[in-house]
Amino acid sequence: MLLELTCGVINLENKGTIYRISGPVVTATNIDAKMNELVRVGKEGLFGEVIEIDYDKTIIQVYEDTSLLKPGDEVTTTGMPLSVDLGPGLLGSIYDGVQRPLPKLSVLMGEFIKRGAEAPGIDREKKWKFFPLKKKGDIVNYGEAIGYVDENEHTKHFIMSPPNITGTIIEILEEGDYTVEEVLCKLDNGAVIKMYQRWPVKVPRPFKDKMMPNVPLVTGKRIIDVLFPLAKGGTAAIPGPFGSGKTVTQQQLAKWSDTKVVVYIGCGERGNEMIDVLTEFPKLVDPVTGGPLMNRTVLIANTSNMPVAAREASIYTGITIAEYYRDMGYDVALMADSTSRWAEAMREISSRLEEMPGEEGYPAYLSSRLSSFYERAGIVVTLGGKIGSVTVIGAVSPPGGDFSEPVVQNTLRITKTFWALDSNLSQKRHFPSINWLESYSLYYDSLKEWFESKISVDWDRTRAEAMEILQKEAELQEIVQLVGADALPPDQQFLLEISRMIREIFLQQDSYHEVDEFHSLKRQFSLLNAIIRFSRLGNNAIENGVEIDKIIKLESKAEISKVRYRKDFESKIGSINETMSKEFKALLGEE
Repeated sequence: MLLELTCGVINLENKGTIYRISGPVVTATNIDAKMNELVRVGKEGLFGEVIEIDYDKTIIQVYEDTSLLKPGDEVTTTGMPLSVDLGPGLLGSIYDGVQRPLPKLSVLMGEFIKRGAEAPGIDREKKWKFFPLKKKGDIVNYGEAIGYVDENEHTKHFIMSPPNITGTIIEILEEGDYTVEEVLCKLDNGAVIKMYQRWPVKVPRPFKDKMMPNVPLVTGKRIIDVLFPLAKGGTAAIPGPFGSGKTVTQQQLAKWSDTKVVVYIGCGERGNEMIDVLTEFPKLVDPVTGGPLMNRTVLIANTSNMPVAAREASIYTGITIAEYYRDMGYDVALMADSTSRWAEAMREISSRLEEMPGEEGYPAYLSSRLSSFYERAGIVVTLGGKIGSVTVIGAVSPPGGDFSEPVVQNTLRITKTFWALDSNLSQKRHFPSINWLESYSLYYDSLKEWFESKISVDWDRTRAEAMEILQKEAELQEIVQLVGADALPPDQQFLLEISRMIREIFLQQDSYHEVDEFHSLKRQFSLLNAIIRFSRLGNNAIENGVEIDKIIKLESKAEISKVRYRKDFESKIGSINETMSKEFKALLGEE
């Protein structure tokens, strides 16, 4: 069946009728359906998926509003699971949760999309210039590329054999312009390869081998890259309360992460936030290519006022598209904002199915569903022999910022990087509002060697000193609140000053400043190293009897706070280090 499915030819219809309706959950009778099969419900043909079969009754979750449906209405099977079109034209597209192109439907129907509306995920009429990489007589293995098209000026879209098709080429088209429906290649076993595939969203795309993540995903965000790095092919969670900056952080990661393709899923977020994404992303300039950022982005929009069942579909649609580009040998970043809304949809549907509730009413399978999603991340050897990766970054929106609630806790058991957003920091206008005492990265040990070989041998030592200073500051805060900072000995007063420099100069980052919004790894290290060097020289001066006030008033200290905004950062940081050495020598009377 999978062979037929990838070629998109299954159509085994049979019909039944609606027996019961409970919100997005519809019960049908007299229908021969299979688990996870896609069905059409009612006169308007609403999309739905079979989620339970109980003898003669079939339970369906409908991805659209079920208003005006009534018992006795018709239900029709399609003979295939929920699947998506995978081919050229995905990049730059904006879809809903079941891969309907929203701009195209907007042109046809206006601002409000009619229920049951249908449109292909990729344009069937547009012609793409095909460049063959194989010739007649060549063997095509599973997942191997037979040619490519230029999806845009910066991305080659490889036309791959579906993961279940192999054989010897008996006919392949020459270089030329073709639509995605035309047969490009015929094999000796009767199989054909077109420019696109259809793939069931809940079936992970296969690969040869999964590798250990050992290369960092460079985001340009100092607190992430230095203190809590994420590996390519890794998983990360960003939990935080309302207004703490989850969406802005994810948008910045989408813009600046060093990946070839970005899949951004707005899963159950507020409509105004998705409008910002949908209007701002097309205007953003890709800092790598200089072209529109949308040229390497796929947006999937599912707002909070849309039917809850479609949230699950949007998550799986996004990860399937990400895996498809991974199979081409590309690095892909997937942003899911937010998985809490998906979990809430699961809870609602579970209650309508009258299932036994788990903690806080969530279904017992909450953890397994989250795991099945995050486990599809990874850096792999593809069937075609290339190396590609999918990095998954999921936002979590716990009610009231409570990190002990089930979705956060189950997510933490699965993901290896935890960026804890803090409402207190956001209220102080400290962004990114990632709490450095609660966050962690389990990838750091495997990435340390890469940082030391590619950036600096002092990377780990410098990072460890910064973390130690921040932790000591937290320990001193209780004493400071009782007796004040002036009652502390000079070395501890100086530690508080250095900690403030790390927080305000290094950890804070302006996402709207053209220079400060992105720092390369070398810039990040140079900035932190200057602060730590100032700390070492200052401690030495204090030990030799220099007053702390004289150290704090040094010109080099003031220059460190300004340099992160300078375009000539590299030359300026060098002169700051020279000035720093001279100033401390003068304080110690060595000049």
